[in-house]
Amino acid sequence: MRRTNGFTLVELLVVIAIIGILIALLLPAVQAARESARRAQCGNNLKQIGLAIHEYLETVRSFPPGGITEGPCCGTKSRTSWAISILPQLEQQALYDRYDMNAFNEDPENAFVRESLVATYICPSELDTRRTDQPESGPGASLQYHRGSYRGNGGRSIQGGGVYAWDGPTGGLPITQHQPGGWRGPLFTIGYIEFTVVADGEIRDGFSNTLLVGEMSSLTYPRRRTFWAYSYTSYNKSAVVAQSRVILGDYERCCRIGGVGGDNPCKRGWGSYHPGGIQFVLCDGAVQFINNTIDINLLADLATIAGGEPSQLP
Repeated sequence: MRRTNGFTLVELLVVIAIIGILIALLLPAVQAARESARRAQCGNNLKQIGLAIHEYLETVRSFPPGGITEGPCCGTKSRTSWAISILPQLEQQALYDRYDMNAFNEDPENAFVRESLVATYICPSELDTRRTDQPESGPGASLQYHRGSYRGNGGRSIQGGGVYAWDGPTGGLPITQHQPGGWRGPLFTIGYIEFTVVADGEIRDGFSNTLLVGEMSSLTYPRRRTFWAYSYTSYNKSAVVAQSRVILGDYERCCRIGGVGGDNPCKRGWGSYHPGGIQFVLCDGAVQFINNTIDINLLADLATIAGGEPSQLP
């Protein structure tokens, strides 16, 4: 009888084990390559946003409003914002035309825009972005808004006994009673008597030394994440409070760490799903990856348009 050659059970198990080891060795490299591609696409989105804001600046001779809220916190309805204002420059003219400037952001007339997906406002590294959700607070808390990944820079803020940020009303008190006007960012909320939109000549710290738009993703508490079309307070704008917990990209962890201002700095924080840091586009249009180990005071300096600091990114 002729003997049939073949693998024994032990040999098959050895081959399977070797294949498993090779896959385990290759998987981190594959995941790293995928994240590198996602981060590059995310940076490209920020680049497109920066170019769109520059095109707006050339046409209007000022930056778009970070948001417009003409009344006290926390039930006053809002109007347009930076992310809505630059839709034509992002080749979203048809969507922009659906936004009713004569209505409030929260009114039914603007529901279609609020709930729309704009791919440029989504970082592919962030999870669960292609859906709508209800924000945690404000006049739009019972409404649906589409999720996003990027927030405008409202400025450097102090969090003391109250909310003295550049993203919304301060209970009737002029914000300059608490922090210098030069601490504004290029995309702060309009509604204060003291200030209007930022003209290009007001970026006295230098376009290459001033943050414009950055990533804000949170690993926890999705109702505190970014909603690109929600103009109210911090949902599409953030500030830099000089507390390192605000750049963790984890709202609940930030709250647990605690600090001056309680959870208010966490609402206005920054973060991403990229290992080790956050991407920002600066006022000159350059995209920078900022490491999570950055000196938080340096980041706060970079948030101001006219703080007078000599700070630059390394």
